Amino acid sequence: MHSGNVALEAAFEIVMTVFPVLLAVMVFLCLIRAIKGPRIADRIVAINMMGTMTMVIIAILAVKMDEGYLVDICIIYAMISFLAVTLLTKVYMGVYAERKKRESGNADKEAEEHDSTIVD
Repeated sequence: MHSGNVALEAAFEIVMTVFPVLLAVMVFLCLIRAIKGPRIADRIVAINMMGTMTMVIIAILAVKMDEGYLVDICIIYAMISFLAVTLLTKVYMGVYAERKKRESGNADKEAEEHDSTIVD
């Protein structure tokens, strides 16, 4: 019975070592997506995923190293990540609304110019 616990503990150690490395590679891939885009929404989602994976890495390290303060850091990081993504989305929505307003204004001006040339 004791050998089962040893094997389980060895598997747990392997998982707790491999997962943070795997998540770090995934964070790097999300960084590439955040840089390349192609759209702003893709970049925001990639940044959100990076924050989430970083929180998971910190949580895994808290369990592996048996350090309770890392859980507090993880919670603080979650709040900061949420606020950052919310702020980025708000800024993007403002830029998008301004662009739409400008495009509709240009379309109205073009329509007025077109109407005035027809009347003349």
